[in-house]
Amino acid sequence: MSETTQPAAAHGRHYGTSSAHTVEGTDPHLHVEVHEPEHDAGLRPILLLHGFASNSALNWVDSGWLNALLTAGRRIILVDLPGHGRSSAPDDVDAYSPSRIRADLLQLATDVGARPLRNGDPASGLDLVGYSFGSRLAWEFAATQPELVHRVVLGGPSSTDPLAAFDLAAATNYLATGTPIADESTASLLRMAQALPANNIFALLALVEAVSSEPFDPAEAIPNQPLLLIAGDRDERASTMDALAALAPHAQQQEIRGRNHINVVTSRAFKTAAIEFLAAD
Repeated sequence: MSETTQPAAAHGRHYGTSSAHTVEGTDPHLHVEVHEPEHDAGLRPILLLHGFASNSALNWVDSGWLNALLTAGRRIILVDLPGHGRSSAPDDVDAYSPSRIRADLLQLATDVGARPLRNGDPASGLDLVGYSFGSRLAWEFAATQPELVHRVVLGGPSSTDPLAAFDLAAATNYLATGTPIADESTASLLRMAQALPANNIFALLALVEAVSSEPFDPAEAIPNQPLLLIAGDRDERASTMDALAALAPHAQQQEIRGRNHINVVTSRAFKTAAIEFLAAD
């Protein structure tokens, strides 16, 4: 894990030191940033998990999330997932598996000071906000780390994982020969991956391959924490949000009018709902 110092955010300060952690003897070289608010609300840190083919800057900084959360007095942990943003692109496909990523996330949260929940201590534990693929990771992380995770916000969530149905052979063939991709979901995800020139396409395909070996089964491990599921009312990928919410004993839902899977993350209503939800006991 690397933490690098950058100019202070508008409503807080950023700090970092060169550091590393290992999971099963391997350093995943994830880019991590910790941002401190100017006026600390005295609450636990929030870990933000971005979506497929995105990164922490695009998903959380450029969209206004970082400043909104810092203004609310929250300590923020940003991370670029493997093969994304400023994190490394490992050659080992296993490094991209959801289970390995969750192990990396647990280690980095510990490294930056998150500690288990403790009654009467509002600064203990960790809150999560995940978007799209990050929502899947947040669901599974919360379900497997009940002693650490306090509350969870899932943006653009689904009870299925479109990456698991991705036609990897067709995508690889398209990149090699230009042969059109018949499956529209696969074609759409590949276009998304190619939209950012800095994206490492082959690293993202390695992630797809790893995800297909660990398909999302939300019923396998269900978070017991309070959950807020949010999606735009025009988000077709979140059409199964009701089914996902029905699995969790403490879930609530909210739709953002006029928003889809791409632009809901910039919604002020989304940010406000998340901030209020995560501030609750």
